Order: sequence, then structure tokens, then C-alpha cells
Amino acid sequence: MRLLADRSAHQLVYGNLAKEVRVSIDTIRRWIDILRQLHLGFLVRPWHKNVSRSLRKEPKWFLRDWASIEDAGDRAETFIACHLLKAVDGWNDMGLGAFELGYLRDKEKREVDFVVVRDRTPWFLVEVKHRDESLDASVKYYQDRTKAPFAFQVVVDAEYVDADCFAAPRGPVVVPARTFLSQLL
Repeated sequence: MRLLADRSAHQLVYGNLAKEVRVSIDTIRRWIDILRQLHLGFLVRPWHKNVSRSLRKEPKWFLRDWASIEDAGDRAETFIACHLLKAVDGWNDMGLGAFELGYLRDKEKREVDFVVVRDRTPWFLVEVKHRDESLDASVKYYQDRTKAPFAFQVVVDAEYVDADCFAAPRGPVVVPARTFLSQLL
């Protein structure tokens, strides 16, 4: 668990972790599954349907206790991941559709932190930044490829703005985390 605490918001490479701990990959998979069942963390898998040159590789690991993460960028991404997972689970529980939480990454290492899929169709993309408000080019790239109606760069360290993020489909927009999260579940 101590090793995984430093890997929140990063791809989980089972082989590397197995070598580091000196156990088999199957043992690592079982341990990760136990930690998930104990609700200490969760996995976000890569989403790849109809995205050219996408990677179908390792999931990303996220701690549920995001406040204990030292790196500000990893803490910000984990914080948003926890809230997106809660929203996706809530929407599924309320019967509003079949929702999934994934991430996008291709062979050229372009990545978007999260994609929320509704009924097997990308609904919105989220790139998380701690402070940086300059729009990441990957957000626009993946919005064009997935045809997601909404794309956000969520900035955690930004003041609340009274605006409706989901008012009308549009190109990528930079939005404060407080504004974005207030409009989820």
C-alpha cells in the first residue's frame, strides 16, 4: 500500500510492481483487487473504442484518500477522479444510463486524464491541472476524435465562477474545479 500511495494518478504496471516487491504478477493483481474491495483505491481503465492509435494497456491507480498525496498534481488528479467516480456510480444507480469512467492515451503519448462515457458514447472529457490554465492541446485533439460534446480542462486551484459548464456543447473550455464539481452529482 505504501508503494501504491506514491503511484496515485499513474499507470499501474503490474510487472514493474511485481519486480519491485519480488512477487509474481498474479500476486500483485490479487493484492490490488483486495485493496479495491477494501475501498482503499480504484482503477480507471483506458477507453479505446474508435480512437485511432489508442493504447489498450495498464489501468491508472487512484487512492480514495486523496488528501494524503504529497505531489500537488497527483493530488489534484486523484481528487477529481474520486468525484468523477462518485458521479458515474450515482448516475448508474439512478438508472440515468450506462456510465463508465476511463482515460485516453495513444502511442504518441497524448493523454486526457478522464473520459466519461454514457451509453457507450463519450459524453465529456476532463484534463486536470493544479494551476495551469493554458489549454492542453490533447483535450481538443481527443474531443475531435471522440466527438464528445463537452471537453474541460479543470483547474483545481482556481476561484469559483458562476457558469453552467453543460449549457451547450462546444469546444474545450478551462473551468475551475469548484464550478465543474458543483454541476456533477
